[in-house]
Amino acid sequence: MLVDSFYSKVRQDILIGPIFETIIGTNWDAHLPIMYNFWEDTLFQSRNYNGNPMRVHQQIHQRIPIRPEHFERWKDLFTATVTDFFEGEKAELARQRAVSIATIMQIKLS
Repeated sequence: MLVDSFYSKVRQDILIGPIFETIIGTNWDAHLPIMYNFWEDTLFQSRNYNGNPMRVHQQIHQRIPIRPEHFERWKDLFTATVTDFFEGEKAELARQRAVSIATIMQIKLS
């Protein structure tokens, strides 16, 4: 629910939606399971995710520069989505991890 709701917001967003549409296009059926695994692993240590998100975002950044305002919007949408549906320790962990991940990526892409 978290991932689906978040990406629904992303796809409608005028700032970052076009970036996702350019990169993902109509391949959401392939992208979403990767994100399910990523967040399940990030929050519950499921070990279902085997990717390298930094490398993927470096490749995206070469095609479409990802600017600080893109990261800010991503963080705002993600943390708002968590808050809309969840509360408690795991919700706080999700918000913290999202902010940490986005901050580190932004620094490394600068």
